[in-house]
Amino acid sequence: MNAAMPVIIFDVNETLSDMSPMGGHFREIGAPAELAKLWFATLLRDGFALASCKDNRPFATMGEEALRGLLKGVKVNRPLDAAVEHVMNAMTGLSVHPDVPEGIEALASAGFRLMTLSNGSAQIAEKMLSEAGIRDKFELLLSVEDAPAWKPVRASYDYASAAFGADPSSMLLVAVHPWDIHGAARAGMRTAWVNRTGESYPGYFESPDFTVTALTELPGALASTA
Repeated sequence: MNAAMPVIIFDVNETLSDMSPMGGHFREIGAPAELAKLWFATLLRDGFALASCKDNRPFATMGEEALRGLLKGVKVNRPLDAAVEHVMNAMTGLSVHPDVPEGIEALASAGFRLMTLSNGSAQIAEKMLSEAGIRDKFELLLSVEDAPAWKPVRASYDYASAAFGADPSSMLLVAVHPWDIHGAARAGMRTAWVNRTGESYPGYFESPDFTVTALTELPGALASTA
């Protein structure tokens, strides 16, 4: 175990969960598949806006309302309420990325203590990780619904460190989102960026301490700094 970073915090949406099937669920209601990415971006934008004003709303509540707004301009193949329900239910049935189980098993075997911190609900993380057979590797599953604000506001990371009883400097945040990396770095945590898609990291955000293309690479990257 790397004594400098004994606790690893995982973002959930897109970092652990594979959201690529969401486009298909939008097609099932007669909407363009591309609307899935716009919906998620809209949801994050509004969550960040509320967080900047020191307000907080549940992910599901905001997701449903944002979805209703986007679908009003789309001719869906069922009543709006049913279309919204179909998409929102799909979020509860997502699976982990293929690299996640092996990566999590390796990190746990190396002695790292694992937890999650999601802008979504802890119940969704619970279901998904249980179905993947790795729920027992995580000591805590946290949601910002119980924190003062969404990530990347510092209070969300402070909430996680306090809940675990660890100093932020002893924690590593793992995420696919550069904005999450930036927020954790500003909160005093070390960071690891999972870049599965070969994208460039934005120069206006704090750079990650580690960059990997799959979660299975992270144990080796951490071991090299031990």
